Amino acid sequence: MSPLMGAVAEGAITLREMGPCGMVSLRGAFDHPAFAGPVEVLAGCALPGRWQVSGTAERGLLWMSPDELLLLLPHGEAAEAARRLQAELDDAGAHALVLDVSDMRVRLSLTGGCLRETLARLTPTNMAPAAFPVGALRRTRLSQAAAAIWLVSEEEAQIFAFRSVADYVFRLLAGAAKNGPDFEYF
Repeated sequence: MSPLMGAVAEGAITLREMGPCGMVSLRGAFDHPAFAGPVEVLAGCALPGRWQVSGTAERGLLWMSPDELLLLLPHGEAAEAARRLQAELDDAGAHALVLDVSDMRVRLSLTGGCLRETLARLTPTNMAPAAFPVGALRRTRLSQAAAAIWLVSEEEAQIFAFRSVADYVFRLLAGAAKNGPDFEYF
């Protein structure tokens, strides 16, 4: 079940809950010889570099930390994918933790021209294009809530946050985007 029931907010940017998405957290040593193979086959893409994303919004890998990836895939595939991947990594001797976190997270989409300015109101992350280029991902905070921001394009970002703060994060973003910025900074 969707934590925000498909909520949408229109303002200077459009904010919407993206609905159910499979999300599998992978923790392990990326440089272990047996780690990359099974992960890349399941994801259909290569392991991402630091602060990067590989694949697509429907099936891809997000770099979350030096030892953590987030696998995106269709919601109905997540539980079995996590079970199968954990077994494959265990059998190969790769120390790893694989967990289906689909129902623990919310995924929001922000679209519009003043995206960077809107996010800069809420996060300590440097939103300047040179510091946060298109395609990059950052784990950060939106006010008091932990979140990850994936800058898909200059006019689209995806936000990942814990389900328990979904309403709070949605309201923060909707408030920050309501009237748009007083000036274009980025």
